[in-house]
Amino acid sequence: MTAEGREKPREVVRAACAEHGQDTVIDWSVAFLTGEISGEQAYGAALPKLVAITGSANPGGWSAPVDPVNYYWIRVWAARVFRYVWRDDVVDALLIAAGDPAWRVREHVARITAQRELGQLVDALLPMLSHELPRVRAAAVRAIGAAGEFEHAQAIGKLRDDPDHGVRAEVKRALERLARRLDRELR
Repeated sequence: MTAEGREKPREVVRAACAEHGQDTVIDWSVAFLTGEISGEQAYGAALPKLVAITGSANPGGWSAPVDPVNYYWIRVWAARVFRYVWRDDVVDALLIAAGDPAWRVREHVARITAQRELGQLVDALLPMLSHELPRVRAAAVRAIGAAGEFEHAQAIGKLRDDPDHGVRAEVKRALERLARRLDRELR
């Protein structure tokens, strides 16, 4: 439980999998993430599915009708599921989500890429290196360090002088991790 009395995301996902089955929860999350289930459907007929993956009877805490500007949160919550459960075919949905208009969705894709070392997503994350928000740049750098190849070192190396200290620190760690993983100098 969190300090606010809500379950942690990991616990929510585990409970949803226990009740509905892991494959079903993954299928729902893929459908939300890719837009197969629209925002209107998510807060309509598919609301029980959204409630299951968020752990809230009122996901987002919004009054009805939900403002469509907030529909991106559905995709954020769906992406978050893949930090806790996995199936290899999820990569296809994450490739779609790597181009999502919402930065929070793309940031989650980068986190999952780093966690699961998904090299097939690295090229799709490269545009995030020039994002205006430092946290998005840092997430992309971390993912590339975790899952990238030699040719990606130059792209993250360009951020050595980033104006944000956190991004610069991630670049240093990512380049060290990349060199260790590849057992190769990156100069």
